[in-house]
Amino acid sequence: MLLEAQDIGLVYELGKEGEYCALKDVSLTVRSGEYIGVMGPSGSGKSSLLYVLAGLRKPTSGSVFYDEKDTELFTEDSLVHLRRERFGFVFQRHLLIDYLTVLENVLVPLRKVDKESRERAGEILGALGLSRLVNRKPVGLSQGQRQRIAIARALINKPEVIFADEPTASLDHTNAMEVMRCLRELSGEASLVVVTHDASILDGSDRIIELWDGRMVKGRR
Repeated sequence: MLLEAQDIGLVYELGKEGEYCALKDVSLTVRSGEYIGVMGPSGSGKSSLLYVLAGLRKPTSGSVFYDEKDTELFTEDSLVHLRRERFGFVFQRHLLIDYLTVLENVLVPLRKVDKESRERAGEILGALGLSRLVNRKPVGLSQGQRQRIAIARALINKPEVIFADEPTASLDHTNAMEVMRCLRELSGEASLVVVTHDASILDGSDRIIELWDGRMVKGRR
């Protein structure tokens, strides 16, 4: 298995308000090249599961393995390297840097920017229909354009796993389907983990898992 979660629990400390258990004994495997959808109502733990799988949060209990190695044993530098070199991320809010050009935003995850990486970025942006925008700033661009830029940024390091957290939530249905088409076509052999409330964008997925109150309750396929 490329990525595996075993009996994951995640508790958020809320200070005087006590604590909130976001995940309870969740186990999941992600195989190379697999497309997995994660669904559930608001507060069910979908985003929390993605953050734990991606190494953005440490689980309170249980273990996460990447390439059969327990990520609990990784140093912080190793985790940073994993996220930068092996993972790609697409979030609902894009997180683009407004004072950088579109091309510069795509290159942000790279440690080293050279001619080859600039050419690759240009190719990805071209495939996404954004060639004429490479020197533009993100300000003033449409939500659909901004999300496609975020996809290009997620793909620039040729990731093994792409994590997408509600990547189409701010888009109308037509743009949402187009963004997912682009993401799937350009992700190549990377595994894809998509958190969403919209089942229609998960057409063609290998599996859909459902969470309820922090627990995995159903696997559609």
